[in-house]
Amino acid sequence: MRIKFLLVCSFFCLSNLMSSQSIVGSSLPFVKTSSNSFKTGEFMKFRLHYGIFNASYATLDLQKSSINSQEVYKAVAIGRTTGIARLFFKVEDRYETYFSKTLVRPLKSTRNINEGGYTKNVEIDYDYNIKEAIVNDIKNKETNRVSIEENVQDLISTFYYLRNHFDVKKLKIDDFIRITIFFDAENYNFKMKFLGYEDIKTKFGVINCLKFRPFIESGRVFKDSESLSLWVSNDDNKIPIKIEAGLRIGSIEADLEEFKGLKHPFKIKVQ
Repeated sequence: MRIKFLLVCSFFCLSNLMSSQSIVGSSLPFVKTSSNSFKTGEFMKFRLHYGIFNASYATLDLQKSSINSQEVYKAVAIGRTTGIARLFFKVEDRYETYFSKTLVRPLKSTRNINEGGYTKNVEIDYDYNIKEAIVNDIKNKETNRVSIEENVQDLISTFYYLRNHFDVKKLKIDDFIRITIFFDAENYNFKMKFLGYEDIKTKFGVINCLKFRPFIESGRVFKDSESLSLWVSNDDNKIPIKIEAGLRIGSIEADLEEFKGLKHPFKIKVQ
């Protein structure tokens, strides 16, 4: 299985499987001002499982840091396989993203991964004055410059960008959100469709969620281009509660396992 992709899904982000299908609905506009959906100290842990078998865990931790004397957020995402899955395919992934406290867009990104012996160590600096990303491939000792858009996101910043810069209260069924994601020195167009509201039963209780359909590329792993479903808490935190991916055989899920340091009350309908 594409474990790398599924780990990234646990971070409420997507890898390099973006599709170019057209879908019906209006595009939800970008909101320039921040809605302050998170704060320093926020921590989340997700459990990725195939049926009753745990495949991996992913954590997302928001810290304070600084770049060029500017106080910024630093988001650290870590994913690792566990149990039986680790015996067959060992994954140790660490992603770091630095972004401004007023406008979510990456200032610096790092990616240090080991996936079944495949390793990669990359640092990316973003220069929005000239709209370029400076990609430093530390492992291969190569540096490249790639053109980017003004509001480009990386895998991790996408998670915070979606929470802070779109007015979900204005969402209508079949509306969609479009984002450009920069990954592996390339720009990808990503879109996600709003399907409505749904109550999800969790270990914490019943949580009312917004349901989305990220569009992905179908193939030998995913059942079809609409195989991925995402549920996000319908509150001011807007955190991912559940992700489900339909595979060629069965399905794999990522569930919120643990959280702390949320900025707003976490709404639970039934405890």
